[in-house]
Amino acid sequence: MTAEAVIAEARRWIGTPYRHQASVRGAGCDCLGLLRGVWREVYGREPEEPPPYSMDWDEVARGEVLMSAACRHLNERERTKVIPGDVILFRMREDAVAKHLGICSSAQSFIHAYARHGVVESPLSAPWRRRISGIFAFPDAT
Repeated sequence: MTAEAVIAEARRWIGTPYRHQASVRGAGCDCLGLLRGVWREVYGREPEEPPPYSMDWDEVARGEVLMSAACRHLNERERTKVIPGDVILFRMREDAVAKHLGICSSAQSFIHAYARHGVVESPLSAPWRRRISGIFAFPDAT
């Protein structure tokens, strides 16, 4: 499995509407649903079934649910360098849990899903870079 395959599959999801907890290309997904769908395409099945989750990702209880799952199934990388094919986790506020993710598609962009926009390819601008809380590679990505 290559980073190019991950990016190509993520781009196939562009235009999918936002649907909380969904993961169906063309019909609806959230940011985790996008990652789950890409994972299914490149590996054949998901590594675990995610439990029901709220849009705040356990922000009230302060649990790092998304970060913990990323650590279980992806290979953590240095937070200073993002390369195409990486999964990027974000904290939307400095004191909040990581609750958003995307897939790096180039040195300057990433693919993600968010409310009212669906799956889009966005610039990995300075405001997004400041929010990065983790960078991960898919297992066996070359």
